Amino acid sequence: MTGNRQTSWAFADAYVAEDDVLRWARDRAREAGLRSVSPGTGAALRLLAATVDAKAVAEIGTGTGVSGIHLLHGMRPDGVLTTVDPEPEHQQFARQAFRACGFASNRARFIPGRALDVLPRLADAGYDLVFCDGDRLEFLDYLAESLRLLRPGGLVVFEGVFANGRTVDSGPQPTEVIRIRELLRAVRESQELVPSLLPVGDGLLCAVKR
Repeated sequence: MTGNRQTSWAFADAYVAEDDVLRWARDRAREAGLRSVSPGTGAALRLLAATVDAKAVAEIGTGTGVSGIHLLHGMRPDGVLTTVDPEPEHQQFARQAFRACGFASNRARFIPGRALDVLPRLADAGYDLVFCDGDRLEFLDYLAESLRLLRPGGLVVFEGVFANGRTVDSGPQPTEVIRIRELLRAVRESQELVPSLLPVGDGLLCAVKR
């Protein structure tokens, strides 16, 4: 990658400024050893939620609330974020962050638990957007659940599909990278989806359900 392209990428990632609450949530994630979406990825999530005028969003992987804050900012004022994470203590940080942003408590529904145990309990065609930032080994399973959860015209979004460049590396790769490649192929070949791969953060795979 040329220096100019790297500079442009960095400029794009920092284009939408983040406030003190988001920086606080990022710090909590760093202390817990968690990955957070990049500022550019967060801005894209905010844009995508606004584009579909999202009233109901499902998030796999609450973390400390960084992505959730961006999603809530893009959603309708009466929208509800349903966020799932196996670690309740991480969700407590997210609760604090959402409250500090001024979001009413009824704007977010926190469900502790493993995503593949929780998602089957959510309503068919009840969501405008599903954001997947959980276990990469389960991405294909998340896709199947998302197709059920989304209304026609809804969006499914997967974070981290570049896997720090390993997805396009020709050398031997771990199972999680192989699973990501299978996901990319499945989304591209699906007759139910209109896909795009956005080069923000560590790669954002987006697809609209027909």
